Amino acid sequence: WYQRRVRGPYGRSINEAACTAEGGKWVKFNSFIEVLSDIKTESACKTAARSEGKNKIIWEKLRSDDDAERCFVQAPEIHCDEAPYTRDNHLGNADNFGINNERPNASRIEIDLPYFPSGDVKRCVFRTRYNISTTDYDGWNTFADSNNNADVISNDPTVNVFADGSGLELALNTAQTGRTFQDRSHVYQILPRTAEMAGKTIYNLNVRGKRGNIVQTFPATEYDFIPNRLKVKKDDLVHVQWTGSNTHNNKNNGDDGEGRGGTDRSNIIEMGDEGANYPKPIAESKFWEHVKSLTDPSADGTDIAIGLASAGYYCSKKGTDTCPADHSLTGRTTKIDDKMNNAPASYFGHVLKFTKAGGMNYVCTRNNNFSNRSQKGSLWVKN
Repeated sequence: WYQRRVRGPYGRSINEAACTAEGGKWVKFNSFIEVLSDIKTESACKTAARSEGKNKIIWEKLRSDDDAERCFVQAPEIHCDEAPYTRDNHLGNADNFGINNERPNASRIEIDLPYFPSGDVKRCVFRTRYNISTTDYDGWNTFADSNNNADVISNDPTVNVFADGSGLELALNTAQTGRTFQDRSHVYQILPRTAEMAGKTIYNLNVRGKRGNIVQTFPATEYDFIPNRLKVKKDDLVHVQWTGSNTHNNKNNGDDGEGRGGTDRSNIIEMGDEGANYPKPIAESKFWEHVKSLTDPSADGTDIAIGLASAGYYCSKKGTDTCPADHSLTGRTTKIDDKMNNAPASYFGHVLKFTKAGGMNYVCTRNNNFSNRSQKGSLWVKN
């Protein structure tokens, strides 16, 4: 709110009537993800809006007390869904049906990343919170000054269920009944699309989880691909990428896994059916014959398959426009370690374009530890 037409300080009120009673001025804001500073007129802004298929571009004031309108990209509507059902503290599959309405998956949310028409590199933050609540009190109308109210619950209360003065005690901690247990923030960059990516749906095929067994990784999970069963249309694109670490220790709670301790490695190699564990030699793979890279257009399918199989240690077979020959399969003097210890922990990968319908099952050779943990996935391309 304003005092004497000077910005600040902001009041505590969350509605216009309370703000006015507080002696402030109610100011409305437009939520936006990007201001298109190069567009100076309303007509030019409307032209941009007509040519934009992903976002809503409008010509308005950013704040109701601003002097002039501007052209900006409105923030998308808030995505609000009920979480899939699981029993308490359950880390297995939930009552959901995943991205393709097939088979239950672990609890997850699938969202669209923002698209910025300017084409500038954007640094974004993704924040996820795990909240827990109860219906034993009115959480929407209970505040710090409600502590002594008769209808507010208490720690370990005794409930007189027999109506004779005796009772049974509940194991109830009011510090737990309306709180955030996990609050994690992650910083990432969104890179501009190339001309060939414009207007396309891009799926992000990544790796989740970390090194360790099911106990050691708690409350996270063991390695897995995400989404681990992906079906796309032939005109869609898939960015295969992942991140990893060379320095984590699970808070000294254990380090089960393959390869050098404290390190992550992943790779993708085609295999037969989902029940198999042996990958196919790249020379026998047919899937990659109909795949191109939009991030390395000079790479052929074999180059892409070699890069994914080696986590980028070999960036191609002989070298491409973006892959130096001395980092290729035929150019490297030191061969890849059989546990991939000398391969990168993180891999930018490729944005894949498909020229024909088809599909494959695939496996990570390092982390797929039969009977202990599975890191497999499938990618199917439909017309």
